[in-house]
Parts: sequence; C-alpha cells; structure tokens
Amino acid sequence: MTPHDVKPDPPLTAEQRAAVERLSPAQVQAIDAALLSVASPRWRKVAFMVGSVMCDENAHLSDIPDVYYAQRVRDLVQKGLLEAQGHIDCMRYGEVRLPASRELASET
Repeated sequence: MTPHDVKPDPPLTAEQRAAVERLSPAQVQAIDAALLSVASPRWRKVAFMVGSVMCDENAHLSDIPDVYYAQRVRDLVQKGLLEAQGHIDCMRYGEVRLPASRELASET
C-alpha cells in the first residue's frame, strides 16, 4: 500500500450532519468521554476505538455515524487529550494514544 491508496474518511451526508447538529453539548461530552475511556498509553487504531464505543449500548447513539466518532477523535487530538500517528484522517490507518503527560498525571 502506498500513501496514495489511503483515502480520508468520507464527509458526513446531509442526513448525518442533521443528526449530529441535534446533539446536545452533554451528548458530545459523553461521546468524548467514551472515546477517552477506551484510549490507552499504547497506540490503538482509531477504527478500534470508534468500534468499541459504537458497540457499547450505553455510549452509542443510534443515528450518529462512525465518521462522526472519528471526527471527535481528531478533535481530542487537536485539544492535546490524545496523541496521533499515521493517517489520522482515515480511521483505519490512524492510531492514537493517551499522551505520556496524561498517563503520568493519572498515576499520581
């Protein structure tokens, strides 16, 4: 596989965007918390994390697509709550982990 074979995740459809826009701030925070709860100090595929949260009936919202969960992971990376490597715009080829500083803080 070459870097040219990696295609970014597709954008949200109009219907998906409408569902996402109906999310309350509390629901978005719950999605972020669920994603962070499956994060690890070791590298994990974004697709694994998204799938784990979507399989958790307490954390998954039925009309919210996997692509949105992957977007939330990228937002958590931008906020410094996760570190990323690989093709983060493609959930199958990007990996994330908890930052070393966060890991140390949780041990104290």
